[in-house]
Amino acid sequence: MRQYLAQKTAGFLLTAVLVSIVTFFVVQILPGDPALLMLGTEATPEAYARLRQELNLDRPALERYLRWFWNFLQGEWGRSWRYALPVRDLAAQSFPLSLVLASLAVGVSLLAAVPAGILMAARPKSWPARFLSALTQVGMGLPQFWTGLLLIQVFAVKLGLLPAGGNASWAGFILPVLTLALPRTAVLSRFMRVGMSDALRQDYIRTAHAKGLSRPVVFFKHALRNGSLAVLTVAGLQFAQLLAGTIVVEQVFGLPGVGQLLLAGTLQRDLPLVQTVVMIVVLLILLFDLAFDLLLGLLDPRIRYE
Repeated sequence: MRQYLAQKTAGFLLTAVLVSIVTFFVVQILPGDPALLMLGTEATPEAYARLRQELNLDRPALERYLRWFWNFLQGEWGRSWRYALPVRDLAAQSFPLSLVLASLAVGVSLLAAVPAGILMAARPKSWPARFLSALTQVGMGLPQFWTGLLLIQVFAVKLGLLPAGGNASWAGFILPVLTLALPRTAVLSRFMRVGMSDALRQDYIRTAHAKGLSRPVVFFKHALRNGSLAVLTVAGLQFAQLLAGTIVVEQVFGLPGVGQLLLAGTLQRDLPLVQTVVMIVVLLILLFDLAFDLLLGLLDPRIRYE
């Protein structure tokens, strides 16, 4: 276990450093001068030069990157050029919303996908299983942007049951969560079906049936644990992806999450904001990846960390 954790830690550090370097220099080569975007085209050359000096844009790129990275390690994340606020405060406002959104989306997906996958694996030729299989095929092809607009049109505009956007109340999360959960439910259902189908063909399942155990006991006590390992792995990957991969949904529903913050920072070439938010997202993804690895080890004793 110690060797595994040491290898993971080394991999985390290398990944974080590489991502920070790539992010920094990608933002550098994007068209548009941050100082010019902040001042506008009518600014005087003196004001333009003074602002570039205040933002350290007159320094070499490598020097600015090393200074930023050292400050980040010390917990000094600087101020946003666009919002004129500490990056720490902006991150504290946006990350909780994105974490809640991602958690609810993955949770709803699992609640719907597990029973659907079990049904498709248990009775693959029944009409409910065939219907669910066709439904998951459609669900995997649904564009999130179109799905969100459709849900708004039906439940907010036509029926008036739910708010069309915003996060003023918990009701505002229902439509965004459904938008994110629908395609992920389709994917997880298929993984659950494959996992359960494979588990039900194992020798220990035949032995359990031969001993006279009831079908529900065989399913939920013996097959479900092994059949759900792939689903949990994919769910963990989806959760990590959703931490900063909800830009479209946040745009449709007007949610001030991490995706919106990154988009605004990138458009304005707000380097302190973009660099810090990307690093936090990467660190969270790596931590959740480690947590899911350890969880799989608890669920499956055959996994050894060597």
